[in-house]
Amino acid sequence: MSNAFQIPQRIIIASRESLLAMWQAKFIRQRLIQLYPQTEVSILGMTTKGDQILDKSLSKIGGKGLFIKELEQALEEGQADIAVHSMKDMPMIVPEGFVLAAITEREDPRDAFVSNQYKNLDELPAGSIVGTSSLRRESQLRAQFPHLEVKPLRGNVQTRLRKLDEGQYTAIILAAAGLKRLSLSERITALLSPEKSLPAVGQGALGIECRENRPDLVALLQPLHHQETAYCVKAERAMSRVLGGSCQIPLGAFAEISKHELKLRGFVASPDGKQMVSNELTGKPETGEEMGKSMAQNLIVQGADKILAAIETNSGW
Repeated sequence: MSNAFQIPQRIIIASRESLLAMWQAKFIRQRLIQLYPQTEVSILGMTTKGDQILDKSLSKIGGKGLFIKELEQALEEGQADIAVHSMKDMPMIVPEGFVLAAITEREDPRDAFVSNQYKNLDELPAGSIVGTSSLRRESQLRAQFPHLEVKPLRGNVQTRLRKLDEGQYTAIILAAAGLKRLSLSERITALLSPEKSLPAVGQGALGIECRENRPDLVALLQPLHHQETAYCVKAERAMSRVLGGSCQIPLGAFAEISKHELKLRGFVASPDGKQMVSNELTGKPETGEEMGKSMAQNLIVQGADKILAAIETNSGW
């Protein structure tokens, strides 16, 4: 394979500068060095708008694309060759001129419950403050535990844990993958099953983006591409794309493959958790994207479009 394309002398990876983003970039750098020892691989750390505005929830300041834009600009201007993203931060439509060259094998996709006092969500007394930055988690929490108080929680993983330790929250919900990657598994009090908290689209997987006019890089990155994860993530993203998925919409989608069959689960909810529609489909892994589109249509038939329209017009949410 290495003879089929020109292996570059150096590759620059664009990454956000948070500890987790840098871990992800270093992980990809290590894999590339193992594959192509003759290539010099370096990381260009950048601060994005999403990292700078920490006093507002993501849904209010423009959504996940805020973590991506500066990195794509670096690719466009030739400052970097590839960008490493958490797939759950990737906007559902990749901008023109860019391509998602590889999706890596998924780390644990579940949400993690973290508390210094209680073992799980069921133990939390009424009025307990639970922190999360995600409308998806918030809607599911409010639906199942209306007696809890859900409050916004922004900042990197370390900042969120510090706020918990300072007593600002009784418990917080984070992605298990981030805690595991940062060697903070011991902070996980309990893992939430997809039944209790359906994961975000793409949660736990990394995406590697490059410019569309770099087929050499796409070929170079193929050994890092994990087909099973890609089938799952593409199914989830297809559902979200049809529904206009962004941070402003409480929705979740999660696909897993077992015995050559892909099972896709998805939901759309109102932020207060009072209205929720959900759906489940199974099919062949390679039909994942079609399944995602079908699921979105099924949810619309169940009333997802009305929930979404109400979210758009109802500033009270």
